Amino acid sequence: MNIVIFGAGAIGSLFGALLSKRNNVLLIGRKPHVTSIKKNGLRIQGKTRLNVKIEAESSVNNVPFTPDLLILTVKSYDTETAVSQVKNIVSDDTIFLSLQNGLDNIEKISGHISSENIIAGVTTHGAFFSKPGAVKHTGTGMTVLGELSGKKTKRVESIVKFFNEAGIKTEVSKNILKEIWSKVIINSSINPLTSIFRCKNGYLLKNPILERLLEIICEESVKIANAEGNDFSYSDMLSKTKEVVKNTSDNYSSMLQSIINGKKTEIDSINGKLIEIGRKHNCDTFINEILVNSVKSL
Repeated sequence: MNIVIFGAGAIGSLFGALLSKRNNVLLIGRKPHVTSIKKNGLRIQGKTRLNVKIEAESSVNNVPFTPDLLILTVKSYDTETAVSQVKNIVSDDTIFLSLQNGLDNIEKISGHISSENIIAGVTTHGAFFSKPGAVKHTGTGMTVLGELSGKKTKRVESIVKFFNEAGIKTEVSKNILKEIWSKVIINSSINPLTSIFRCKNGYLLKNPILERLLEIICEESVKIANAEGNDFSYSDMLSKTKEVVKNTSDNYSSMLQSIINGKKTEIDSINGKLIEIGRKHNCDTFINEILVNSVKSL
């Protein structure tokens, strides 16, 4: 399969390295990372140890083939720009897979691409950049992919098969939109706290005050999600959130990594979107508002 991964950050690079073992994969990323990959290959350390030769470019204009699958791993605020840039390299048969954080990516992609060409996914793997050309895989997790319609199609089953063959443990979901909501609840509870307190994920369960804050945030986010028509159990979601914290205990959240590197965060597409939806349903959004304001102050 011909695969282009647009947004070769930590997760995009990790998945690209694994998928390249059996597929033709090209990464699109930032120049320092791409330059290092071209010179020395892509090195994965930590939970996964690989050193692979993989194609990488800093511009879509240099992609030499038409992708069967285009995986979007860009930050949510770059989604529309990325989709508009890849229009010239895709065909009517190219499948777009959004493997991103946030609630508004599908909506943004659908503004440029037919929804019939879009599938979505979530993953709980943890990774961060060690340096250009090197990524540390800090936490193994589960990946779930699904059609927006909820149907279990041959194409999504085929992609799941490719992922599993590459060593990325993956399942098909018949309700991927709910999976996205679940990931947002988890991210809304973990990412801002680690950013504000400048800590690894695991510290949230070592500090009793931060653990209690985690629980309060999760509860508010679940209430907002359910007001939008979901049926999450708070106790189940809290257990899942703490499980992710444990599995990625040595990881710096993507939001904290953005702040450390002086980059914009995805707070608007996670907690900010929760506030927007919560207000629509007259839900209490006080805790999420504090988090958004605190992160933006950083």
